[in-house]
Amino acid sequence: MTNQLNSLGIIMDGNRRFARARGESVAAAHLAGYDKVKEVLAWVKDLGITTVFLYAFSTENWGRQPVEVKALMTLFRRFLEAEIDELCQNETRLIFIGDLERLPSKLKQLAIDAMARTKAGKKFNLVIALSYGGRAELVAAAKTFARKFTGKLDQAGEPEFESCLLTAGLPDPDLIIRTGGAERLSNFLPWQSVYSELHFTPTHWPELERVELERIIANYYDRQRRFGK
Repeated sequence: MTNQLNSLGIIMDGNRRFARARGESVAAAHLAGYDKVKEVLAWVKDLGITTVFLYAFSTENWGRQPVEVKALMTLFRRFLEAEIDELCQNETRLIFIGDLERLPSKLKQLAIDAMARTKAGKKFNLVIALSYGGRAELVAAAKTFARKFTGKLDQAGEPEFESCLLTAGLPDPDLIIRTGGAERLSNFLPWQSVYSELHFTPTHWPELERVELERIIANYYDRQRRFGK
């Protein structure tokens, strides 16, 4: 099996702790996190990675304070309005996974339009998990699977089930990085992550620097992936 790192997942955690440590507002910390996304995407492209999954907002995050949720929705809208032209120019395909029906109507339409505009992108896949929950994805996939393969379930296996996931056609992440100190996946890509290498760092997301990212990736290449063999 190859150890080549082509697909990377990132759980961007630690913005609120970053804010508390610096005496800043949570909104300011999320803005710093937004700026860090642009930096990190440039770094990973330099490193030859071609697919990135970003855990931006979980289904559980809807339970946060309304003012924080509103600030995050504003940032997502800003991203789509400000960055879409550059994504197209860079041949980046933007894909949202999650329950987009829960988004504010304007943001939902911007997300749908952005996916349509970037669909032809061949150089880089940017997959944003927005209003996403891994268990919810599996439940929805199971329902789709049952409908598609009614009467022939004995002929359907893992590839057929994968075709019902939100990530159908995308590579599973080779490596998942979580910033912010927690050491769990928190409902992120439960099917797709079964053989992903994991790395947890206490560094808050807005504080991640290229030198640390390169150390993490170097550590990945020191590992031997056996895939259960």
